[in-house]
Amino acid sequence: MTADLAERIKERISIEPAGGPVTVTFHGAVIASADNALVLKETGYDPVHYIPRHRVEMAFLHETDRHTTCPFKGEARYWSISAEDTAAENAVWAYDTPHDGVREIAGHVAFDKRYVTIDAG
Repeated sequence: MTADLAERIKERISIEPAGGPVTVTFHGAVIASADNALVLKETGYDPVHYIPRHRVEMAFLHETDRHTTCPFKGEARYWSISAEDTAAENAVWAYDTPHDGVREIAGHVAFDKRYVTIDAG
């Protein structure tokens, strides 16, 4: 990573502890719950909760072929959610090897708020 990219990440993105428990539900099913979630704030976007992967009920998730690249975070891979006879495609993502400036989100997953309910308290 170049010094220029590191500076741009620092100016654009901040990551902090969620400051309390975070629960993610999908059609009434709890699919994630953690006391140590992170909140990533990126200029121009709503804050995103990142949940440690070991606190996610991965049985509800099915990996897809989708991958995207963010110039600030790196390459993301995606999962669809399936529960209660309902599905949401590509509604969960993770950066397995994020750029150094956002290394804290490695080992965490994020959820698209259009499909899940995130209760952060």
